[in-house]
Amino acid sequence: MVIGFIKDIVLQQRFIIEMSKKDFIARYLGSFLGILWAFIQPTVQILIFWFVFQVGFKSAPVDNFPFILWLIAAMIPWFFISDSITSATTSIIDNSYLVKKVVFRVSILPITKIYSALFIHFFFIVFMITMFLIYGYNPTVYYLQILYYIFASIMLVLGVSWITSSLVIFMKDIGQIVGVLVQFGFWLTPIFYSLDIVPEKYHFLIKINPVYYIVEGYRDTFIYHKWFWEHPLLTLNFWMITFTVLALGTLIFKKLRPHFADVL
Repeated sequence: MVIGFIKDIVLQQRFIIEMSKKDFIARYLGSFLGILWAFIQPTVQILIFWFVFQVGFKSAPVDNFPFILWLIAAMIPWFFISDSITSATTSIIDNSYLVKKVVFRVSILPITKIYSALFIHFFFIVFMITMFLIYGYNPTVYYLQILYYIFASIMLVLGVSWITSSLVIFMKDIGQIVGVLVQFGFWLTPIFYSLDIVPEKYHFLIKINPVYYIVEGYRDTFIYHKWFWEHPLLTLNFWMITFTVLALGTLIFKKLRPHFADVL
């Protein structure tokens, strides 16, 4: 079942990319700065956190790395994950006119939103690499594994979005619930604080969070220079959760898909 859904995505890559481009442009169409808002908002948020914690609270370097580099290495993947989940949740409702077309594969709508967010994510990866260069840290071979973590992020978000985008059609409150959970997720994931300050008895709870795996993976890539296979238990935990979410998402989507047109 999951394989069939993934196969549809692979076979329709060109169509999905074109839809994603249109969605990306349409999202900011009509505003004075246009698509620049896609980059301005996350950049401002990063600068605010940097100012508050490094300038205001005078946060010390973390593991001998400038705080701003340590911070953006985690915030940039978080932006991608949160934006993807939030926008993909309403992807079917936003394109309800396509649901009634028998030949259209509705299951690809969430992935178009994810790809749209991915365009912005690529920009910020370049932005992050530039920041590291400014601070005197040259690229390393470890940067190659960023592709692995991007793929892992897409798989996780895709499974979640199949669940939320299906349920929100029948329960409108799901959109608000997702928004609240995303806020909780930000504070429960060690993005602007180190896991070392958390009591050790809670480390297990934080580490089973699949987003922790992605966030730490980006830091391992850009800061600590570790390969993902150096954390076998975390990797196994992440993929077990991700495949479970994908399977559940596929099941829910397949069960509810015949009723989409009636409700919409």
